[in-house]
Amino acid sequence: MRSRNLARRTSTVLIGLLVAAFLVPVSATSAAAFLTPGGGSGPYPAEYETTFRLPEHTIYRPVTLPENEQLPIVAWGNGACQADGTMFEEILTEFASHGFLVIANGSPDGFGSTDAEMLTESIDWAIDENDRWFSEYRGHIDTDSVAVMGQSCGGLETYEVADDPRITTTVLWNSGLLNDADNYLLTRLHAPIAYFAGGPDDIAYENAMDDWDRLPAGLPAFMGNLDVGHFGTYDETNGGEYGRVGTDWLKWQLKGDQTAKQQFVGPNCGLCSTEWDVRQKNLS
Repeated sequence: MRSRNLARRTSTVLIGLLVAAFLVPVSATSAAAFLTPGGGSGPYPAEYETTFRLPEHTIYRPVTLPENEQLPIVAWGNGACQADGTMFEEILTEFASHGFLVIANGSPDGFGSTDAEMLTESIDWAIDENDRWFSEYRGHIDTDSVAVMGQSCGGLETYEVADDPRITTTVLWNSGLLNDADNYLLTRLHAPIAYFAGGPDDIAYENAMDDWDRLPAGLPAFMGNLDVGHFGTYDETNGGEYGRVGTDWLKWQLKGDQTAKQQFVGPNCGLCSTEWDVRQKNLS
């Protein structure tokens, strides 16, 4: 039986290390900067909303739902396992503007802590909404295309639910396991995985690289390091470079976009000749 408290236990370690460096910079910028409706660089101007049917979450979606395209599901866990659904507003709005339904743990400007089960709740809610009579989302959600991702402690939450058979891809942002005792979580990975880290100055760099070396044989995997440290480019307009590359990964994995695929695959991949340090396993 999955341990519901793993991410919460490991978050205590992270918070002790990062409280001065992490909580202040991110909450003082990202969570306080509200976008006007219609944000993001994609074809579907996006915004966030809340619903009483999922009260402890924040939902990022196109302002107008596309008529001829269903929205894949993206469940997101926040850094430090913070229950603030607008903590990563820039990058999550960017994802939504490219035709994804993004559901973040925590209410807007919320407080307290989260757990891994909240990611599963996001997926359950989206699937139910796609079938529910009188739901605005009825028939608009691609329930067969699901990404689960998270930053730092949110990445640890992602690991906890990554064995869910509904998941199409798993993404770790500035994250990696803290203890060898938790390596069993890697053996349960079944879907293509991507790591986006901040280079050697990222406090999670060594953890992510260690996880990379322990991935199950044959699992499709991508590792991209950009020298931006643990805080990445999340607070930049549209999530900066992280927003651009993360969108391409989602387009490839959840929508089958072959142009986006070229960013990640092969010795001449689009990111291979850039400032990104790239590693690949079993990608084709």
